[in-house]
Amino acid sequence: MGFKTVMSNHALEVSHLSKTFDRPAVNNLSFSVHGGEFYALLGPNGAGKTTSLRMVAGLLQADSGDISVFGENALTNPIEVKKMMAWVPDEPMIYDRLTPLEYLEFVAGLWEIESIQAKKNANELLDWLALAPHAHERCEGFSKGMRQKVALAGALVHDPRLIILDEPLTGLDAGSARLVKDVLLTRVEKGCSVIMTTHILEVAERMAERIGVISKGRLIAEGTLDGLRNQTGDKANSLEEIFLELVEDDNDIELNEQAA
Repeated sequence: MGFKTVMSNHALEVSHLSKTFDRPAVNNLSFSVHGGEFYALLGPNGAGKTTSLRMVAGLLQADSGDISVFGENALTNPIEVKKMMAWVPDEPMIYDRLTPLEYLEFVAGLWEIESIQAKKNANELLDWLALAPHAHERCEGFSKGMRQKVALAGALVHDPRLIILDEPLTGLDAGSARLVKDVLLTRVEKGCSVIMTTHILEVAERMAERIGVISKGRLIAEGTLDGLRNQTGDKANSLEEIFLELVEDDNDIELNEQAA
């Protein structure tokens, strides 16, 4: 499957994004994902990761700020932007009464993909994700891991240029997780951009080219793994140690500000 030529240095630009529910969930957040880059967005529970990605995907309206995907304004031109991206939540949402092949053909139809190309894309994805033996079984009997793979295949069937994933490896066994990671890395090698949240820091450490760390809805650090090591002043740190130190430092800063 091929991809359109990337015309912008940035696949995604988030500028001063904010969202408040009972309290601020995302607070003046800015970051960018380069074209053809694998970017991991990390943070503790409640940091605003999922809220941020849901706003990028157009599933939640921002209170303020701007979102641009390959130079297109996602707030003023949402339809065109959604054609270029895919959203994969942590809880797979598929139609239980359909088989994986039927589901992929249905999703491809929504994107108005020509039927021959849609079938080719669907069969290729089913093979890549080891779903081909189950292509004609109804999804209602699938495990969460299999459902997650079907959802991922559905998100990729229209050849998106930007893939947004919220905890995509949740519920997957080791073999399935490896398949998903291989599919994502293959996409990146072909020029696709990926932004992913994960609590599995070893995955981010191995897969991401750059990492953003958010706490309380704010970006507190961003860079390559080596760059983050330098920021914490200890080049021997693992990503887990770096992450915990950054979040702890941010909490200390907030406590000191409250006490001042």
